[in-house]
Amino acid sequence: MPTAITADPSRKAPQTVPVTLKINGTAHVLNVAPWVTLLDALRERLGLTGTKKGCDHGQCGACTVLVDGVRINSCLTLAVMKDGCDITTVEGLAKAGELHPLQEAFIKYDAFQCGYCTPGQLCSAVGLIKEGKAHSRDEIRELMSGNICRCCAYPNIVDAIDEVLAKGAQS
Repeated sequence: MPTAITADPSRKAPQTVPVTLKINGTAHVLNVAPWVTLLDALRERLGLTGTKKGCDHGQCGACTVLVDGVRINSCLTLAVMKDGCDITTVEGLAKAGELHPLQEAFIKYDAFQCGYCTPGQLCSAVGLIKEGKAHSRDEIRELMSGNICRCCAYPNIVDAIDEVLAKGAQS
């Protein structure tokens, strides 16, 4: 017969946990509940509303940010998991008032319609370029498939990414 497992009533979950997140080059110390997602910490605690909440299930890519240079879905990531990490949101792509090459290409190719998915598309594309795995338009499409655009600006998004890849921009 299996042994019953009972909770220890003297052991309580912490109400908040201190985390340090380096976001767009600035360190932020936050006290967050252990279940707060990185997306909610960015939007609700720090006012960085460029990162969007789309499906809240990791299926649309609207919440994509870069953590230590790697693209992730911030809606599926707890803030406490990224303590000490370097996080880049769409607000951090431009440097010293100069747009990131992908931001310039998105404007040039009109790679957005409503703009809701654009921050996630941009962060994902920056990660894609850094990964160095996309060498063709088909590979761009495949590697960006986790980012949905309901307005169907896909051909323009691929054009923009393809141009930046061809120019060899890595930032």
